[in-house]
Amino acid sequence: MERKRHDREPKEFAEKLVKLNRTSKVVKGGRRFSFSALTVVGDGKGRVGFGFGKANDVSEAIRKSIDKAKRNLKTVPIKHGTLPHEIQAVYKGSSVLLKPACSGTGIIAGGAVRAVLEAAGFTDIMSKSLGSNTSVNVVRATFEALGNLMDAPTVAKNRGKTLNELWG
Repeated sequence: MERKRHDREPKEFAEKLVKLNRTSKVVKGGRRFSFSALTVVGDGKGRVGFGFGKANDVSEAIRKSIDKAKRNLKTVPIKHGTLPHEIQAVYKGSSVLLKPACSGTGIIAGGAVRAVLEAAGFTDIMSKSLGSNTSVNVVRATFEALGNLMDAPTVAKNRGKTLNELWG
């Protein structure tokens, strides 16, 4: 009996289903259902991505969204399990505020934001979702915020200084 390729390789990414939606189209013979899935994948070490997939079958929609998420990975700076600095980002009607927290706080976030932060590997962080709470837009706003984060070496390089000059 031959094993499939994905059974042999160890799972390097944690996959999280954020939203599964069923839509229906009325046709001559009745209703025809289709599904859309929003998933987040991450390795828990700073790499995270999201994907959106649609299909006539639930498992196929989830598989498509996971494949898209793996193709669209971003690397985020994690400093002692939290953010390097506070940041806010907006995507359409959704706004997300992310704040660093001291160790032991845990992840204080709701739904879609929590899924993204856990997959990325943050352990202590506070967040607030403002405006629209549409899952897709909240996830995109969170990724916008994480994409705009800067770590100390990046800031030093942009200013044309060394790390020692920057921190004294």
